[in-house]
Amino acid sequence: MKKTVLLGLSGGVDSSVAALILKKQGYRVIGAFMKNFSDTKNKITGECAWREERKIAIKIASLLDIEFITLDFEEEYKTKVIDSMFKDYSKGLTPNPDILCNKIIKFPLLWQAAKKLGADHIATGHYARINQSKRGFELYSGKDKEKDQSYFLAELSQKDLEHTIFPLGNYTKSQVREIAKKNKFPNWDKQGSRGICFVGKTNMRKFLGQKIKEKKGKIVSPEGEILGEHPGIMFYTIGQKVVEHAGLRINKPKEFAQKRWYVAQKQGNVLVVAPADHSILKKKEVVLKKLHLINPKQKIPKNLKARIRYRGELGPGKLQSNKWVFNKPVNGVAKGQVLVLYSNNKLVGCGEII
Repeated sequence: MKKTVLLGLSGGVDSSVAALILKKQGYRVIGAFMKNFSDTKNKITGECAWREERKIAIKIASLLDIEFITLDFEEEYKTKVIDSMFKDYSKGLTPNPDILCNKIIKFPLLWQAAKKLGADHIATGHYARINQSKRGFELYSGKDKEKDQSYFLAELSQKDLEHTIFPLGNYTKSQVREIAKKNKFPNWDKQGSRGICFVGKTNMRKFLGQKIKEKKGKIVSPEGEILGEHPGIMFYTIGQKVVEHAGLRINKPKEFAQKRWYVAQKQGNVLVVAPADHSILKKKEVVLKKLHLINPKQKIPKNLKARIRYRGELGPGKLQSNKWVFNKPVNGVAKGQVLVLYSNNKLVGCGEII
């Protein structure tokens, strides 16, 4: 009897090819479109973006002759991910909603639905790999280093990995597009999703402004010189380039424009900015709120490297209890973001930066 896989079928090329691969491997595949956010609209048609994506997903399911269902997780997504994100930003933090979404929405709810359907596994189009050892399951980065998405999966647990399949882990993005083109998928050259998980690319200032009120404050240099006024520290993140725009006022714009300025610190409602390469922008020690290990039964390797953002540079260092110390100072360490630890290609664990 064929094993059944419930696959998150988004309408993108990655999950479409994942469906094809699983079917060729002999699985009975059920494509599940997840409706999580209906506020994003197509600027041209005015139609909810999810409806357009769902139409493509239905076409793919029809081409592959697989079952198709729609799962509505919008209420859970808005209350547990979006509301949480607004709350963190209002505190001046820089959260990662994609990691949170995978941890509490996409993987657990997809598995919940899978069990009701009698499915044996769930699958997604993530570029990552899972390996089973005597001591449990391990998570590895995808073969395509430019597309590797293991960072976003850093909060997954053994319970998540034991029933999950990542069909694209050993493929490159170019290979995936070639497979899609060869099989005449209508989305073979479709641009990949960007921005917030299920929301898409958006103007963060306007998006956050829906629920977070402006609170004007001073912009100062590391030496304390007042450079201008900002609309609220909530709209900025550590390491972000500072440019004059609506709501942000610079006292001497011509002089300011002569250098590249970046957000260095948030002190109360004061935004401290510094020119590129200033020492205040760099940090060696990163304190973590809680360390999450992918496989708690395995010893933590000594040859660790860490990154503080998706596709950020991997920097060597040492883990000291709940603190990570980089060998060399790094730029843009922001509270609320997630530091992810790797040992070669294996993702060891992660922790929220505080």
